[in-house]
Amino acid sequence: MRKLYIDKNRWNLVSVICIYISIFINSIVLFKQPFEFYIGYFIYLFLLPGFIGKYGFNRILFFIFFILLIVGIFNVFDGNNTFALFLKVYTGLLLAYVFYQYVIQELDFNIELLFKWYLKGAYIVCFIGLVQFISFQVGFRLGYDYSWLLNKWGVITGGNFGIRINSVFAEPTYFAAVVSSAFFVAFYSLIMKEGYYYNKLQSIIIVGVYFLSFSGLGQGGIFLTFLFLGISFGFIRYIIILIPVAIVLFNVLYNNVGEFRSRYDSIVGLFKGEKFVLGKTHGSSFVLYNNYVVATENFKSNYLFGTGIGSHPIAFEKYSIAKEFKMRGFSFNSADANSMLLRLISETGIFGVSIFMFIIFKFYVNKSPEDDSYYWMISNALLIMILLNLFRQGHYFLNGFPFFVMLYCYNYSAYQRHLEKQLPPEVEP
Repeated sequence: MRKLYIDKNRWNLVSVICIYISIFINSIVLFKQPFEFYIGYFIYLFLLPGFIGKYGFNRILFFIFFILLIVGIFNVFDGNNTFALFLKVYTGLLLAYVFYQYVIQELDFNIELLFKWYLKGAYIVCFIGLVQFISFQVGFRLGYDYSWLLNKWGVITGGNFGIRINSVFAEPTYFAAVVSSAFFVAFYSLIMKEGYYYNKLQSIIIVGVYFLSFSGLGQGGIFLTFLFLGISFGFIRYIIILIPVAIVLFNVLYNNVGEFRSRYDSIVGLFKGEKFVLGKTHGSSFVLYNNYVVATENFKSNYLFGTGIGSHPIAFEKYSIAKEFKMRGFSFNSADANSMLLRLISETGIFGVSIFMFIIFKFYVNKSPEDDSYYWMISNALLIMILLNLFRQGHYFLNGFPFFVMLYCYNYSAYQRHLEKQLPPEVEP
């Protein structure tokens, strides 16, 4: 089992701890107007000035954000966005990507070290989730209800055991998205009997707590884990296991978790053309479907560059099919489209979506039979998290999402350097 190397540089150690606080602790909001200020934003303010003076600005990020700036300003003057909405989201997005770029540079592009620090944080989160589950079963409220500390947090009831684990996250969905990469590593360690950072007990805790979230998004993470492991080790050999396990997992959730069953039935019905029925159609499913309609309609009119960062609420006002339900809460998630992919389609058009598609395919590392490195594992684990966030998390930079995108890209670069080192030296004539 490959252990975590502890950097002896105290400044690096403090930086890493601060960074992962910004990733895992996002259930504390200091104020909500004019925007939600998460406690992790203090990390940006603390570290960013020094990073800027030390590293300057990345050219690729400069090019991307310059185009987004021009598009955003144009759409403000064209009436598709407001300056306040654009500035709020654009500034946060820019600072997040620039900040995490600096973080990786500060740690000398040591991708494996950074990933292992994430694995350590994910295990702590899952251990807290285990304490939460046990405490709920024995009726120890302080052990499962953390609302006394986390003000954007609540106990999520449901599932077979009366509670759906969310640990320190506001919702099981957020927990399932952020911990998905760790689940991939833990599950691999169990089935292959080859530990990577986690020992057997730690892997069991992570896998078990992940299941106890009873999250539909978590089921997606489990399915992608099976799929990517199957691809990595020979899809034909694992397809016999993959399909039955996926069917069993789906049926367990569908038959035992009413919330999941209601959401699934509702979203399938809506895409089949069924009308919304108050009290029957699940609200969250309708919100997702409604944002899908808004995003696709907005894309038709602004397909190349979208209507600018932060503009989805304006598009929502134009195209929402639930305007008469606003007082009943059906404009919820109008700001973030309930899905990052839908938001990208709406706000950035082909330009933004193409960037993410390019990143996903260009920087993917497949497992090579001739190579015993773990870059493929990091790549697959991070890709699962990226895909889950694209599907069901509309906030561009919550829970450190830009960090994991950057880590995914630089892992590919590290892998290429690793391959170059493996090449035999050239023999001079």
